[in-house]
Amino acid sequence: MLDNNQLLRFTTAGSVDDGKSTLIGRLLYDSKSIFEDQLEAIESTSKKKGYDGVDLALFTDGLRDEREQGITIDVAYRYFTTPKRKFIIADTPGHIQYTRNMVTGASTANVATILIDARHGVVEQTKRHTFIASLLQIPHIIVCVNKMDLVDFSEEVFTKIVSDFEDIASKMLVKDVRFIPMSALLGDNVVHRSENMKWYQGAPMLHTLETMHISSDVNKVDARFPVQTVLRPQNESHRDYRGYAGRMASGVLRVADEITVLPAGFTSKIKSIDTYKESLEEAYAPMSVAITLEDDIDISRGDMIVRSNNLPTASQDIELMLCWLHNAPAKPRAKYTIKHTSNDQKAMIKEVVYKIDIETLERITDDDTLQMNSIAKVKIRTTKPLLADAYRENRTTGSVILVDDATNETVAAGMIV
Repeated sequence: MLDNNQLLRFTTAGSVDDGKSTLIGRLLYDSKSIFEDQLEAIESTSKKKGYDGVDLALFTDGLRDEREQGITIDVAYRYFTTPKRKFIIADTPGHIQYTRNMVTGASTANVATILIDARHGVVEQTKRHTFIASLLQIPHIIVCVNKMDLVDFSEEVFTKIVSDFEDIASKMLVKDVRFIPMSALLGDNVVHRSENMKWYQGAPMLHTLETMHISSDVNKVDARFPVQTVLRPQNESHRDYRGYAGRMASGVLRVADEITVLPAGFTSKIKSIDTYKESLEEAYAPMSVAITLEDDIDISRGDMIVRSNNLPTASQDIELMLCWLHNAPAKPRAKYTIKHTSNDQKAMIKEVVYKIDIETLERITDDDTLQMNSIAKVKIRTTKPLLADAYRENRTTGSVILVDDATNETVAAGMIV
């Protein structure tokens, strides 16, 4: 039984002109998820451009530059709902120079949809996008073999692309991969099953997204509760109330559980778990709750409540896979603010171990400059220990961002190795 309110985030990736924006447009159009005024505006723009029907790509290409060039530059987020699920789509750019935008759009996704043009098959961009999806540990990948109408809906073409892609995926940490032959322009296998590809026995894309099992994508084992603020309401009914508010990053905490507060190491038991409406017996990710403890402990923002028998690693020396997001390159030995869950502190990049050539996916060891869109393995040192898990085990407590103190701009996003 699916939770009707369950939210699935998915990101689209592919080479330029593979039809990503058209696919999303078709998904929104055929699932009747577009407002009438929006539809009218797009129909009128399509007529001006000389289209007979609707230019589906206009539903997502929001920037004027994109509409003029017919490409996607920024990450466009779209929201839609079906009776079975809620969806957030991140339509990310395919160009090499927008790698950072793809990393941003894909960082919270449950599913990556990678588009392949049936005429061109698996290309360099496909490898790169699959690599980024595996780097970001996106749990599910749907390979959409698009433009099947331009290869006469050939099963042989589809089978060869599946085989070529599996060859790439076997070299990367990719878990669940599904393949769907489609024509986004004509609507084959997007929302409705294709009449032109009777040989394909699988479900169309929307049905696949609606029924995909994503509950186990969240780490249910390691209980991690980063404290965001301390609640001390000074009213009659809550005179001595001291609640630690935050959002469960992973795992489950229950009333009476033995917990440890890090980094101090004090132990206690959970007295209550409260929301603004009621008290609960347990909290699990991604719930926002306030926790009270049986002992009076000095806890503040940035501390973490964990189960006493399952502690994260506390370390000041951390290895990260880092994607550099800023126009200005990284400054050698410069200090940055590192943000990890609710904890902020100072950090310095000590060493660039290697960079990844995003074209060939080979490691570069003789160049330690970090420029925009660089992906590199780096060693950093923080002023106090970070309470972290490896990113592959816990995407929430395994991710960080670096902020430039001078400008307050986010300069990099990192995944803890």
